[in-house]
Amino acid sequence: MDPHPPILAPSILAGDHANLAGSILILAEAGLSWAHLDIMDGHFVPNLTFGPQTVADLRKVSDLFFDVHLMMDEPHRYVDAFAKAGANLISIHVEPTYPIVETLQKIRNLGCSNGIVLNPDTPAEAILPYLQKVDLVLVMTVQPGFGGQSFRHDVLGKIGQIDHWRKDRALPFRLEVDGGVDTYTAPLCRDRGCDTFVAGTAFFKAADKVQFAAEIEKTPFA
Repeated sequence: MDPHPPILAPSILAGDHANLAGSILILAEAGLSWAHLDIMDGHFVPNLTFGPQTVADLRKVSDLFFDVHLMMDEPHRYVDAFAKAGANLISIHVEPTYPIVETLQKIRNLGCSNGIVLNPDTPAEAILPYLQKVDLVLVMTVQPGFGGQSFRHDVLGKIGQIDHWRKDRALPFRLEVDGGVDTYTAPLCRDRGCDTFVAGTAFFKAADKVQFAAEIEKTPFA
């Protein structure tokens, strides 16, 4: 049995910003179980999205698994608020300078799963000290900040390296990819070991979202 069956976690950032609750309901109607929520601070990335109050309001209308991605310079200052708002998993970046180990542990202490994230140009080795401390590794395949960017194929080797470390150390974390994910690029990532797929633009523009989800979540390993 596949220990990491594929999961599609559409980013609601690609949905209707005037009706984020409606975007969440679209995910549920497509039979999905995860929603990806991108939180941007305008410093670590050149964009702003929304905060914990929006997450709390979305939690009122949905029991989906909230996969919350903090693109922030100082995520350790905000994990309490997002956990309280209803996050199920909180991922933090490896690039900024802050107490990463302590923040990862704090996320778990708050009752959430945790994740570590690295940008396309960040070497895979940067997350090695944290692999035994996380529930998920998120590899960005675009530069974070804006949706609709093209998938960076040069990141595929990094995904494969992280999956190799996971297998070599018999670690249970999920391996997620975010950026330019569609029915063409998802199998490429799956072949390298990825099991969790954040699709934004491709999902919300799909004419048949149920079919799109099925193509992603039924993608086997090569």
